[in-house]
Amino acid sequence: MAGLKLDRVTKSFGHHSILHGIDLDVNEGEFVVLVGPSGCGKSTLLRLIAGLEDTTAGQIFIDDQDVTTAPPGDRGIAMVFQSYALYPHMTVAKNLSFGLENLKMSRANIDARVIEAARMLAIEPLLQRRPKQLSGGQRQRVAIGRAIVRNPSLFLFDEPLSNLDAALRVQTRGEISRLHERLGATMIYVTHDQIEAMTMADRIVVLNGGRVEQVGTPLELFETPANKFVAGFIGSPQMNFYNGKLISISRGDVTIAVPGFGEIVLPFHAPGASEGEEVVLGIRPNHFRIQHDASNDPLSVEMVVDYAESIGTETYIYAKIRGNEAPSIMHLPDHLATNEGALLRMFVDRSRCHLFRESDGLSFVSRT
Repeated sequence: MAGLKLDRVTKSFGHHSILHGIDLDVNEGEFVVLVGPSGCGKSTLLRLIAGLEDTTAGQIFIDDQDVTTAPPGDRGIAMVFQSYALYPHMTVAKNLSFGLENLKMSRANIDARVIEAARMLAIEPLLQRRPKQLSGGQRQRVAIGRAIVRNPSLFLFDEPLSNLDAALRVQTRGEISRLHERLGATMIYVTHDQIEAMTMADRIVVLNGGRVEQVGTPLELFETPANKFVAGFIGSPQMNFYNGKLISISRGDVTIAVPGFGEIVLPFHAPGASEGEEVVLGIRPNHFRIQHDASNDPLSVEMVVDYAESIGTETYIYAKIRGNEAPSIMHLPDHLATNEGALLRMFVDRSRCHLFRESDGLSFVSRT
């Protein structure tokens, strides 16, 4: 196992800057996931860690050793790519052992590592097959096995599940999580799929435009996003946003005016904020609920239904608040029969609301 430290890591291609001074500390044995929209720099950052690209500035430390200029083979890492990159003319066993043979390792040691990796990944019956005889999920497990046999200090995964169908993605991400528990290895995992990030990570790094927006556990990012970008990126469906204005500030509370909601009091501190400032109210789709008894003074709004999607166990309702043209999504448990144009009275616990500055997107601090 090894920790990872990035110190002001920057990457540019010519005059085009991709990464802007990335700082990150990854603990030994930690599973860290890099997420962000396409083009945010997450795969480029992984390639810098692997030594497949040169940094423009900054330093990279693995196990407290400066590897910024070290070749990939000297970094003690193993990387699993989006494409399986298996040798088509070799058997599974040969694909697993080939890299070790190039390192002049003893035959007994090679065979022991191949057998152990195959056992971990349940690919022992496949060792004499060639890649064309394998399914996509089996090929990906072989690619992961090729990384395991090297016994690296650090595992790097670059969107390894994106070529798999939905069922195989669920199965394989479970296998990778269990593998992490068994090995206790340090893993850096890049994905565009936030479900993978939320279910697999010890901590998530949210990147945007080559900068780190927030680092935290999945629950921290979901419940206390640092800004509007993180709030909108983490969570599926995306958080609902409604523009409003800050009316007044008192100790531990703010009053805002939002079309369709009217004037509402929310439990937020507002350091540095000023009355009249533009703000954005955020509400997650699963925090709307239908409630006939408006107890505990929740927010109450009337929704006009556009359409609904029910999958039996849950219902997604697409609607607009009366008096507000911003589209809303509500995620409700169980099946709910509703029609276009139907009116629904919806409630939201004030403590589950989020509030952001319009000017810079930063979150107000909740006092709850």
